[in-house]
Amino acid sequence: MSDNNKPIHRIRLGAVAASVFANDAQEKTFYNVAIERSYKDGEEWKHTKSFGRDDLLLVAKVADLAHSWIHAQQQAAANPENKPEPSL
Repeated sequence: MSDNNKPIHRIRLGAVAASVFANDAQEKTFYNVAIERSYKDGEEWKHTKSFGRDDLLLVAKVADLAHSWIHAQQQAAANPENKPEPSL
């Protein structure tokens, strides 16, 4: 991804991570989430969007945490006096 589209929040559990991206359009912020798994191949770290059986609960958990974080951001935007802590 380009520097112009860096994640605004990242959630990692073990080798599985969710990156949250914000897209502003028509005076509203839309959020997208990319989930990936990191692994080491020799001395090099690689990333994949493929998950094994043992990764699936972590995928579900990071997706749940990302959903909760996005929901909190949207609630804060609707009620500015209850703003959540800033992230990355």
